[in-house]
Amino acid sequence: MGTANATLRAVRMGLLMSQDDFARAVRAAGARAGEPNDASKRLVQRWESGDIASPRPLHARALELVTGLPLASLGFAQPVPQARVSRDAHGGHDVGSAAAVVARPGPALAAGGAANYSGVWLSRYEYFSSGRDGMFVGRHYVVILQHGDRLTVRSLPGSADSALTMDLTADGSVLTGTWVEQTEQSGYYRGARYHGAIQMLAEPTGRRVRGKWVGFGKEMDVNTGPWELTFQDASTRRTTLDSYNRPPEGE
Repeated sequence: MGTANATLRAVRMGLLMSQDDFARAVRAAGARAGEPNDASKRLVQRWESGDIASPRPLHARALELVTGLPLASLGFAQPVPQARVSRDAHGGHDVGSAAAVVARPGPALAAGGAANYSGVWLSRYEYFSSGRDGMFVGRHYVVILQHGDRLTVRSLPGSADSALTMDLTADGSVLTGTWVEQTEQSGYYRGARYHGAIQMLAEPTGRRVRGKWVGFGKEMDVNTGPWELTFQDASTRRTTLDSYNRPPEGE
């Protein structure tokens, strides 16, 4: 058995689908595209366990239709392509899940006393939009799934118009990695996809993580801004995810 595909699992949970639901959605997507496939719950289990490191082409195309993400962003053994550069000076923002655990009041400790960040968090970042000449805030509820020192972060689809993903590595209280945001086609940025880097530091309680993002603006200048994650719930059961699959309350 290969390395577990935590990314695909987080994406599926972010879509609020069971493995059966996900398999049905993949079959339906293939049928709509004129490429019927035999996706089953067992096949989804083999993808997520890492037993199958790369899906067949007809399954790959259906997976992209179901998730709205390119195959290389679904945790399979392929290089991730570069995202296109943003056209706004906000640094890439504003444009363009996990096994159930027992609920607990805060992030648990993994072996050796290291924090386990799995659960539901509120993501909040700030950016300057040159097109609108002002500061704006992006807010999503996200699901974090942790395997060892690797964290996959995926936004819940009903929490914002844009889809947010992050891939982080934990080194003690320091989290470092990359982010990608895909905006809605009908929104201000018309479906553009943005990306950048991020570094964050967890507070001693483990309930809040703060840091800064970095991204490119329209003049190829490097922009940055604050980003923080605030712990909400350690459970990733479907009922919990359903309760957070909504826009966060306004500030």
